[in-house]
Amino acid sequence: MEPIIGQGNATANADGLIVDTTTQTFAHDVIEASRQVPVIVDFWAPWCGPCKQLTPILEKAVLAARGAVKLVKMNIDDHPAVAQQLRVQSIPAVFAFKNGQPVDGFMGAMPESQVKAFIERLAGGLAPSPAEELIEIAQEAFNARDLSQAAQAFAQAVQEEPGHPAAVAGLARCYIEAGDLDRARQTLALVRPDGKNDPAFTAAEAALSLAEKAAELGDVSELIERIEKNPKDHQARFDLSLALNAAGERERAVEELLIIVEYDRKWNDEAARKQLVEFFEAYGPKDEATLSGRRRLSSILFS
Repeated sequence: MEPIIGQGNATANADGLIVDTTTQTFAHDVIEASRQVPVIVDFWAPWCGPCKQLTPILEKAVLAARGAVKLVKMNIDDHPAVAQQLRVQSIPAVFAFKNGQPVDGFMGAMPESQVKAFIERLAGGLAPSPAEELIEIAQEAFNARDLSQAAQAFAQAVQEEPGHPAAVAGLARCYIEAGDLDRARQTLALVRPDGKNDPAFTAAEAALSLAEKAAELGDVSELIERIEKNPKDHQARFDLSLALNAAGERERAVEELLIIVEYDRKWNDEAARKQLVEFFEAYGPKDEATLSGRRRLSSILFS
């Protein structure tokens, strides 16, 4: 690549982590600066809709990296020369520079999770953010069944980083465990738009759905009597599975649904199989009930 001329100072903010540059200052703000720390260049224009989506995400992620990278923004309407030299075909276009050379990049808007991964790859790994540290503390408390401490730490993480899917999911799970399902649903509504597919969030949604279904069930002993009289009373067995799951008996809950699948896998539009999938999503992929249940389900379906 030909040298890009120009040096000087540009408009800066956030202690120099985010800079608006020009053709004249590009060499100083990007080429020279990248010899000290990786520099991300955001080529944008005021008329570009996707740019308006991406730039705030870039800014937030760069600030969260706390000095591991810098962001330089360039308005190509006012300063087209550098973009032309780099053969930018469309915007937003993002280039990452290290040691004076472009090393990575992407075009188009990206969700926050992918932008964060891009920065982590560029910086060679990042220290946990304050929100992530709080989530780790909260998860340890949750695993130890200290719901009060867990809820407090998850709530602090949500305040630190509003909409964080793992923080929102963790706080919702605390309410689910406490039996406050209305507040759990209100909490899940706080997730940021790009966090709705996060595994922790989808697992919390599934856990809430299961808790709501279990809350509608009646006396479990009546369900057991119905099954004893008629082992093919699939609805009773299905409801019993939900009740067992609500009581924390995951293996037994899975087993009841597997029995339905063995008897009649198409019963009620494959309700048992679909409920198993929801169980597995709520439990997480590494839970023993998920691992053994998936093996059994595959064995039944493909036998």
